[in-house]
Amino acid sequence: MNTNKMIFRPTATTAVSRAARALSHASSYPRSRQSGKAATWLIALVLLAAVGGGVWWWKSRQAAEGAGADAARTAGPASGPGGAGGPGGAGAGANRRFANRVQPVSVAPARLQDIRQTASAIGTISASNTAVVRAQVSGVLQAIHFKEGQQVKAGQPLAQIDPRAFQATLGQAEGQLARDKATLDNARIDLARYKDLVAKDAVARQQLDTQEALVRQLEGTVKADQASVDSARLQLTYSRVIAPISGRVGLKQVDIGNVVQTGDANGVVSITQTRPIALTFAVPSALLPQVTTSLRNNAPMTVEAWSRDGKTRLATGKVATTDNAIDVSTDTIKLKALFPNDDDALFPNQSVSVRLQLATLAQQLSVPAAAVLRGAQGFYVYVVKDDNSVMTRVVTPGPVDGDWMAITGPVNAGERVVIDGVDRLREGAKVEVIAADPKQRAGANAPAGRRGRGASAPGGGASGAVGMGSAPRAGSPADASMRPASGAPAGAGHQAAAGSASGDGGRPAWLDRLPPELQDKVMTMSPAEREAWIAERRAERAKRQAPSDNAQ
Repeated sequence: MNTNKMIFRPTATTAVSRAARALSHASSYPRSRQSGKAATWLIALVLLAAVGGGVWWWKSRQAAEGAGADAARTAGPASGPGGAGGPGGAGAGANRRFANRVQPVSVAPARLQDIRQTASAIGTISASNTAVVRAQVSGVLQAIHFKEGQQVKAGQPLAQIDPRAFQATLGQAEGQLARDKATLDNARIDLARYKDLVAKDAVARQQLDTQEALVRQLEGTVKADQASVDSARLQLTYSRVIAPISGRVGLKQVDIGNVVQTGDANGVVSITQTRPIALTFAVPSALLPQVTTSLRNNAPMTVEAWSRDGKTRLATGKVATTDNAIDVSTDTIKLKALFPNDDDALFPNQSVSVRLQLATLAQQLSVPAAAVLRGAQGFYVYVVKDDNSVMTRVVTPGPVDGDWMAITGPVNAGERVVIDGVDRLREGAKVEVIAADPKQRAGANAPAGRRGRGASAPGGGASGAVGMGSAPRAGSPADASMRPASGAPAGAGHQAAAGSASGDGGRPAWLDRLPPELQDKVMTMSPAEREAWIAERRAERAKRQAPSDNAQ
């Protein structure tokens, strides 16, 4: 679209000339026909017409300037030859400066390393055993011998119930037993005496038989008494609540002084066996032959439990067994892995990300996964040559192990590949290598608002990569980008420019249109300094435009 249309701009000179012609025309009437009142009205009308013409001319000029600026912004780099965005224009010069600029990048060397083939899944942690400890006798809880959350051993005392009632019952049973034992001993003595008398035919045989029956009866009574003693002693033992299994105790369910009952649903406390702890997860059934072969050869596969976000490895264990059937609805097989869990990093019912190690590929050419890009030619990487220029190498990606990916292609071990700052690269571009960690880059510790481009721009820019320079020219793309849009508040341009380059990681678009030697100066300014600098540029532009306005 041709934006250089002829626009008619009426000037103040035109309005004044029209007013003069009106006055001369009015003076041509015969003086005899002109009255003082008519002349006064005519002069007033002429003056109003002159003022209205001037206002109309000023508004038309402002509208024409706004239309021209909008057309220039719309045309952009695609404008015709000689325009701001065409070959040889201001936009082309900015693009050439951008293309020739040294780009800051972070690199990492390609290397040979072992790559693990893994299968990912979501699993749930479960305790090996769980027990709810309930009181086996009723009574008042006198003491608690555990701390919530601690590890306990099987048989360790956990609580004490008032034992006095059970001690009294035991004493009563023991007394009954002693009495019946004495009666039994006397009956046995009489039995021996009757046997001697029967041998001498001094007593009847019937008395001997009666005495033998009495002795057997008393022996039964003593056995019953002994059982009563054992039962009373057992009830007394139950007054001491002990841990049935080893594991981690939970929160207590009763307090000291409460009356506990054998039928309490929550019991006194619960224990979960977490050392070792189990992990259940499902994998595709296609992996079942490989898993069963490993278990049959007593070489269990390694399993890693990671946090749900995949950033923290929690524990490492081994596959223990498989389920006895495949789930036909999902075509998966459940596996159970065991973890020592000595540090208590895993909890029952916890959901974790699972990585099952299937095999290990030895000495594979590997690069960071962030270095592998995808384009029209397929997958490729940028390799930094000795002269700090980059070239593309088409590669074939392989398995991924953490942050590293195995590749096949014309890349040698030790060559540097770009892992950050690839957005503005092209074949043969010059680069400057900076630290991959933003905290290690130059200027990273500078106060906020005064960091250089290398500390604030995404992907990192080298501190001091560009130098200081002069302000942008009036009417240049950078100067135009600092003007607020029509209808916006007068301070909108200041706020946008100051906010977008305040060191928060954003980079204003108008900054790329400044000369390279001026960009670093602007980026190192604080927000207040940058706003003052923009105000000075606007004042200079207004001064340069004032003479041309007066000439018109």
